Amino acid sequence: MQSASHAASHPRRLRAELALAFCTLLWGSTFVVVKNSLDHASVFIFLALRFTLAGICMAAFRPQVFRVLQREEIFAGVRLGFFMFCGYAFQTAGLRYTTASNSGFITGSSVVLVPLILAVFWGKRATLWVYFGTLAAAAGLYFLTVPVTGVAHLNRGDVLTFFAAISYAVHIILVGEYAKEHSAAALSVLQVLACAGMAWLTAFGAHAIRWQAMRIESSRELGIGVAICAVFATAVAFSLQLWAQQFTTPSHAAILFTLEPVFAVITSYLVLRERLGLRSIAGAALVLAGILAAELLGPPAAAESPKPMGEKA
Repeated sequence: MQSASHAASHPRRLRAELALAFCTLLWGSTFVVVKNSLDHASVFIFLALRFTLAGICMAAFRPQVFRVLQREEIFAGVRLGFFMFCGYAFQTAGLRYTTASNSGFITGSSVVLVPLILAVFWGKRATLWVYFGTLAAAAGLYFLTVPVTGVAHLNRGDVLTFFAAISYAVHIILVGEYAKEHSAAALSVLQVLACAGMAWLTAFGAHAIRWQAMRIESSRELGIGVAICAVFATAVAFSLQLWAQQFTTPSHAAILFTLEPVFAVITSYLVLRERLGLRSIAGAALVLAGILAAELLGPPAAAESPKPMGEKA
């Protein structure tokens, strides 16, 4: 019986990891979409529209989740929504000042931060490969973001995007924990609705204190951008992520997420004709090498072995 159960878990894990790879494709291809959309709307208004539409779609598709909500699920969903909002706010703001390619690679560094944060704050032991990978990624980020003229000319968009990477790393870890305890459907809807609420509050607050004026233009590009990001990159992708991470580990998820900057570079080249210079290519290669070293050669010493919670979704 045990071997049959073990064999059955392999196809489910494979489907889960293929689903995460598809999520990564969706996220990587939307850097260009977001960058173009910001020509027609302010950062927080774009995020508010995106996550409101996504939340409505997800709630309409799974209305039953609201009938059996537990307080712990609501708190978990709000926590996930907070780190999701921080990640997207920093990343979207950063895209106003940096390239889609740079944004993709800096965001991708979040997967190196996953085992590091697990070691520092969660008490999980990390191997030397994790620290080597972190140093390699840090060196890569230096070449990718710091120009030859020095740190004084650092692109503020790259700095904002690095804060997004930290937020995404915490989000990956918390998804891995909460998805084993609560309904994946409930968490996916709650985190997106929480993120939408935070985006609207920040948009009005930023406008009130004259930090960032609310701006929106009625344009085809903005409509398409919001629809693509809301439906595919948010409603579809995050629902898949919450389901899939029940059957794999945060570190396995992090490995698959390394594909995001690759997809970002491909789409930014095809659509915006962005090209990486030699210094940026060296930095990007070091970031990818660091990610792969940390995740493939240095799995956590205390192996994670999640037990699927069954089909609650």
